Amino acid sequence: MSSIFIDSIFKGSLIDTTINIILLILCLYPVIGAFFWFTGSLSYRFLKTHKRDEGWENILPADQPLITIMIPAHNEEVMIEETITYLFNEINYTNFEVLVADDGSTDQTGAILARLRKQYPRLRTIKILKNKGKAHAFNIGMYFAKGKYILSNDADTIPEPDALMKYMNFFMHDRDMNTSAVTANMDVQNRTKILGKAQTVEFSSIVGVIKRSQTSINDSMYAYSGANTLYRKSFLIDVGGFRQNRATEDISIAWDHQMIGAIPRFTPNIVFHMNVPESLKDLYHQRKRWAQGGTEVWLTNIKKFLLHPIKHRYQMSMFIDSTLSIIWSFFFMITTAVFIITMLVFLLTGNYERVFHGIVMSFIFVTFELLAGFLQLLAALILDHHAAKLKYLIFAPLYMLFFWMVNPVTVVMTFVPALKTIFGFGSGTWISPERKSLQNK
Repeated sequence: MSSIFIDSIFKGSLIDTTINIILLILCLYPVIGAFFWFTGSLSYRFLKTHKRDEGWENILPADQPLITIMIPAHNEEVMIEETITYLFNEINYTNFEVLVADDGSTDQTGAILARLRKQYPRLRTIKILKNKGKAHAFNIGMYFAKGKYILSNDADTIPEPDALMKYMNFFMHDRDMNTSAVTANMDVQNRTKILGKAQTVEFSSIVGVIKRSQTSINDSMYAYSGANTLYRKSFLIDVGGFRQNRATEDISIAWDHQMIGAIPRFTPNIVFHMNVPESLKDLYHQRKRWAQGGTEVWLTNIKKFLLHPIKHRYQMSMFIDSTLSIIWSFFFMITTAVFIITMLVFLLTGNYERVFHGIVMSFIFVTFELLAGFLQLLAALILDHHAAKLKYLIFAPLYMLFFWMVNPVTVVMTFVPALKTIFGFGSGTWISPERKSLQNK
């Protein structure tokens, strides 16, 4: 009997210890994550070899592979002409074509494209009668593309003049034969409003730190940049193109490539400029789509990781972090609700000491979180674009206090829609956000 009693105590203690460890990890996940990305970015900067961040070879016109610049467009009358004009007049590369997949536009996009075709012989267009989404438009365009390499370029995106030349430097050598795609470094171009300035900090954090960290670990990457990424066409075909029933085609294609053993590349020295949401409504819709897309790829691949962990060991860090992120989002929402309710009960019952204690403990936790986040963002702004964005550090508190809170909310809000997608009820149909002319920036 005594041995049974001791065993029960030990098992109970083990269970309690395990639960406490899990709760501690969930509580500290944002802090641990921020320090992880911070150290990962330093590892990329000082330890990672063959980064090829600096320097690139100029490819003679006779040796330039043909690149198809693919622009999926739905109601892009505001931006499409400026973007196409820029591509043909400013890009420092000779052997390329521009292929626009007009995805059921109902505005003047088609008329503008018809006029531009007379001006630019290398401009080709495809008319899709019904809008079925960016992934659908891209997949159709992919089979009309003449180039062996396809640059995904959004209608509001402007790559730097040397972008194509720099991109091709990542596909030229024998060591690059397994490179599926190269994604570039995003720069926010509409910074006139406070949301634009805050997202400048955010995208430096995502691009400047997280992608560097992912690359430094084992050449993994959670997502390509849908706005500007150069794909090797054969690898697009190998995975059956973009998933048309996913909320985010750029996240799903990155995971699909890595699950077949292909290697994604991130290069900070290729810069493209794009617009970001300038209203809270547009921002929230964008983050909901991102959150749903992230959950969808996690649900799509969870069985593969659980059944074949050794086979997918190089992508395991992605899977673990995505798992913790989703679990933490629910943990955050539940504990926040419990905390607010508890504080209200203490306040209504006159237990002001417990209210004060709860506020103090929360303040301590938030302080640690802000400190870790500040180090992450500081490293990002120093590393990205040679510290050119360091002046936006003043907007870091807004990003950390507001944007970080949006992420768990959107993950929880979109979890059920993501499940519906996995069970065959998803749709990739898209509506372009409201555009503003580049000349107004």
